[in-house]
Amino acid sequence: MTKEVNIDWSNLSFSYMKTDLRYISKWKDGKWDDGQLVEDNKLSISEASTALHYGQQCFEGLKAYRTKENKIQLFRPDENAKRMQRSCDTLLMPKFPVERFVDACKQVVKANEAYVPPYGTGATLYLRPFMIGVGDNVGVKPAPEYIFCLFCVPVGPYFKGGMTPVNFIISENFDRAAPYGTGGVKVGGNYAASLVAHKNAVDKGFADCIYLDPKTHTKIEEVGAANFFGITHDNKFITPISDSILPSITKYSLLHIAKEYLNMETIEGDVYIDEIDQFKEAGACGTAAVITPIGGIQHKDKLHVFYSETEVGPITKKLYDTLYGIQFGDVKAPEGWIFEVE
Repeated sequence: MTKEVNIDWSNLSFSYMKTDLRYISKWKDGKWDDGQLVEDNKLSISEASTALHYGQQCFEGLKAYRTKENKIQLFRPDENAKRMQRSCDTLLMPKFPVERFVDACKQVVKANEAYVPPYGTGATLYLRPFMIGVGDNVGVKPAPEYIFCLFCVPVGPYFKGGMTPVNFIISENFDRAAPYGTGGVKVGGNYAASLVAHKNAVDKGFADCIYLDPKTHTKIEEVGAANFFGITHDNKFITPISDSILPSITKYSLLHIAKEYLNMETIEGDVYIDEIDQFKEAGACGTAAVITPIGGIQHKDKLHVFYSETEVGPITKKLYDTLYGIQFGDVKAPEGWIFEVE
């Protein structure tokens, strides 16, 4: 008999909730153990762990979706596994195998099936895999041991209001990442560096800030913790490219959808802040946000409004509906994008 949980699915926020089981595997003496599901949501680690002192840690974010037929599916978890491996390479951490990563996702979703929100509520089951360097280590060097863990939590929209336009402000005084730094991988330090800039933006009445390229401060890089895209007046889908941008799985999915489903020309290239009037629509995209329409961008003393501050542009809506449909099983997915949890 399936467990029942008392949750108001339609009013979930994007916040933590303890679920029943999470997956944990430990690396020691050059190899990963077999891994297991555990009830305890607390980790016990050495006070000298490199994750605590030197930021040797990385993480991922992906979701599980319940379809109209009550099946549960994952969206491109193998791509999250590969991206985590790239993060591990950058931080000299042992890579967790792609097949084991995907299997761990399936195990956690299956073990917490009661927390997968019903179809039609707009809510999803968010999965957070992460790896930390642990063990007794005071010097600045890679840790002697590592923990890979994966937990899940049911969530609602990342931005309140869901698929409604919000305004952003350009961050003039803070960079998200350094040139040749860790901006292209998913490590905690990138997010710690964004906290003050995010608070400043919210205090001014904006959803978040937009970061410009750290070298010249002339090109859009990221929208808070999400990727940027714009729709030009001649219907081209353009998104920034840079070594200091996290390669969003959602963004690359949208590039494919725009080209193959909507027959649009797609471009990864420089997006200069002084040339944003080329766009009739704009948005932020990522696993947590999915697509958040950008109503306007405040740059210096001017608010540049795209399609509308209150209504979603038609192409952004089509992109969202197609991606959302694929994730929830209502639109046929490209081969290899969907992994069913059985």
